[in-house]
Amino acid sequence: MLHPQARALLDFIEARGIPQTHTLSPADARAFYRERRAATQPLPAEVAEVRDLAADGPHGTIPVRLYRPLGSGAGPLPVLVYYHGGGWVIGDLDTHDVLCRALANGAGCAVVAVDYRMGPEHRFPAAVDDVLAATRWVRREATTLGLDASRLAVGGDSAGGNLAAVVAIAARDAGDLPIAFQLLIYPATDMRRGHPSHQANGQGYLLTSETMTYFHDHYITDAKHDLDWRASPLLHTDLSKLPPALVITAGYDPLRDEGLAYAEALTAAGSRADYVCFERQIHGFITMGKVLDEANTAVALCATELHRALSQD
Repeated sequence: MLHPQARALLDFIEARGIPQTHTLSPADARAFYRERRAATQPLPAEVAEVRDLAADGPHGTIPVRLYRPLGSGAGPLPVLVYYHGGGWVIGDLDTHDVLCRALANGAGCAVVAVDYRMGPEHRFPAAVDDVLAATRWVRREATTLGLDASRLAVGGDSAGGNLAAVVAIAARDAGDLPIAFQLLIYPATDMRRGHPSHQANGQGYLLTSETMTYFHDHYITDAKHDLDWRASPLLHTDLSKLPPALVITAGYDPLRDEGLAYAEALTAAGSRADYVCFERQIHGFITMGKVLDEANTAVALCATELHRALSQD
């Protein structure tokens, strides 16, 4: 069953006539996403430090935000480099600020959130270029930032989960960026959008087929890019020797099946992948802890697994 709290949220959205993302311009969709987050997100937790910085990248500087958790001393901290969701079109450092604070405090690690370039102004593979450059910058500047580069994880939700999976593959292939863990929250892994859950969950559960097409078409310029593993990591021919992964999906999410398919492909290739599906939830639920109790359960699970993966014990 759909969780009653998720049902109530969907009914509220329909009753209020809240516009669907695909009916808005990218600029208006971004503003709307920022403005409406307060309705569903918990209050931001206090952390020890929040610092806005800039990383170097091939397309120019990349805004990043460093979080240090409560209780952290002066010593170097393990770090999660986090890429926000939003279909490669919407989302920013502020829309995922609450989640990054919760993950930092819960896992006892630093978090560096990355404000990568998005479509339609900067199309594929600009986002990939930015997140790779920012992650390499974090490793390069780790000592200055008080971070432990030997305990570096990547993570993200939705489009950000896609980018985290791509970074993990690219880092393995390049051999110059050791990654200890990947946190993949309802990741997009196959741009072809042909898995059964796209049909089963494509209407009525917040993320619709029309909105997915909107995101895809603002990010991808050529159909052949759907087959590029940097857009569709599920299609990479070698998923072996990748960092351990936690893959989280939602039962009423169009992306559910491709998240499961990616976890199974990792496992089949000999990479460790733990998979958890929140069967009663919708896409985007993890940031909605103010109105969805299971969101807080999911955040706690992510933090626990991050802590375990990055711990020196």
